[in-house]
Amino acid sequence: MRRWRRGLHRAWRWLRIRALFEHGRELELMHRAMGFATLALVTLAPLLIVVAAADPLVRGGFASWLTDGMGLSGRSAHAVTDVISPPRKVIGTTSVLSGVLLAVFGVAFGASVQNAYERIWGLASGPWHRVWRQATWLVVLTAYLYQEAATKTALHGGQRITLSTVSGALFFWWGQRFLLGGQVRWRALLPGALATVVGLIGLRAFSHLVFTPLIVTNALSYGAVGTVLVVESWLIGVGFVIYGGALFGRWFTEHHWMPSHHEPEWTDGTDERDAP
Repeated sequence: MRRWRRGLHRAWRWLRIRALFEHGRELELMHRAMGFATLALVTLAPLLIVVAAADPLVRGGFASWLTDGMGLSGRSAHAVTDVISPPRKVIGTTSVLSGVLLAVFGVAFGASVQNAYERIWGLASGPWHRVWRQATWLVVLTAYLYQEAATKTALHGGQRITLSTVSGALFFWWGQRFLLGGQVRWRALLPGALATVVGLIGLRAFSHLVFTPLIVTNALSYGAVGTVLVVESWLIGVGFVIYGGALFGRWFTEHHWMPSHHEPEWTDGTDERDAP
């Protein structure tokens, strides 16, 4: 019995799970996930609606991506689509002020994700004049979500799963590297990108089982407000997975991927933030 307890104690110490939970508490993971969901709703919804209205090849825009990402079908998918629909006249009715507000919220969304990555990796905040990184990241994010919506009907089965998995891993791998200004090596960022994709797959399965009937119930009981609340809850889960995946990546890198180093494998004095 003593030998078993000793073995479990050694395994616990080797896994260093407590360090992962402590880092999550220091980061205020749930609080940041809620902020992610709020900014995502006011930024990505109108942005993808405008993109969908400008492109006749993709129908549904943000609603199409939501129903696919949440694994919705039937009445639950129709409930989301009815609330978040892209009218064709949205381009003509979009004012300059709306565009400015959308840009401001978009940059704030990128800045929030960048700040979380910097906190996760223990880096100083980037200078304000590097806002172009946040804007570029938002553009690439929009392109990533666009291709997810565009391939929803074009590809099926294994081809769609392979494309979504590979493109997701590449985006989250590149996204960390880019927002961190190249201060962390690609190798150190890979576990976090893979963990994020695995987490999103698990979230989709959970959403299909839990949120599909919940959306129908809330739509009947509370109308559009109930549907939006479920979508916002799912976006909180997305934020939790994205930040939690990056946090897991650093923990895994420090304790298992590169166990001989106390700190992650940083670049050798070359900081892309200072690049012209």
